Amino acid sequence: MILIRPSTPIIAARLALILIAATLLSGCLFKKKDPDFGLSGAQQFYDRAYKSMSKGDYENAVKYYETLEARYPFSNQARQGQLDLIYVFYKNRQPESVIDAARQFERENPTHPRVDYTLYMRGMALFSGEKGAIHKLFRIDLSQRPPKDARDSYSAFAELVRRFPNSRYAPDARQRMIFLRNRVAEHENHIARYYFNRGAYAAALSRATYTLQVFDGAPSIEETMRIMVESYRKLGMNDLAADSERVMLASFPDAEKPMPAEDEPWYQFW
Repeated sequence: MILIRPSTPIIAARLALILIAATLLSGCLFKKKDPDFGLSGAQQFYDRAYKSMSKGDYENAVKYYETLEARYPFSNQARQGQLDLIYVFYKNRQPESVIDAARQFERENPTHPRVDYTLYMRGMALFSGEKGAIHKLFRIDLSQRPPKDARDSYSAFAELVRRFPNSRYAPDARQRMIFLRNRVAEHENHIARYYFNRGAYAAALSRATYTLQVFDGAPSIEETMRIMVESYRKLGMNDLAADSERVMLASFPDAEKPMPAEDEPWYQFW
């Protein structure tokens, strides 16, 4: 009988395959556990998500809350998780996600008693870009920036105050509405002044009139009326300019009188 011994290359190839298989097997055995491993039931998922949120681990909190909603969509924990997730997105500086999550909750739970919270957080997500330390640090003039977010934030807060006047969030919402109202009025003044400086006095007057009608009572209305007085004078409507000036000085006693038009010199020679 003749024995055929395997060649050395064949043995080496087999040993290599065995080592590869052993490596893959050991990787499976010592692989890191799935974060969901051992969790069962909506409450356990919620507890894990809440714990992550409380520690500031927002990335994992989002994963747990989203998994909770996917696996137990009709549970009370999932509904509370939706509310918590709005807060997590807000703390993690994801305003778009805050707005989307809040609107989803409002659509799915229109009569839920916590809709006041979702409206408040929606307003806050939009408000966060309107006022901050960075604006003071770099002396950014917000009046020159389009106030779309300010308008949307004001709308969310206004809906909250209208639908839930006794909500715990209503007093703060009202205070923010005052700021936002003046923010939009200042931007309208900026546009009116832009027109005025370029000689478009009729356009400046139209914009100022609109601002006065819509935002009457805002602190920046003094500037609005000043633009109106100056525009009337430039257009040669001196009677209307005088009337507007009287109203301005009655409303704002400390206001300085606008400079008279060039064809009405304020100086006099003796």
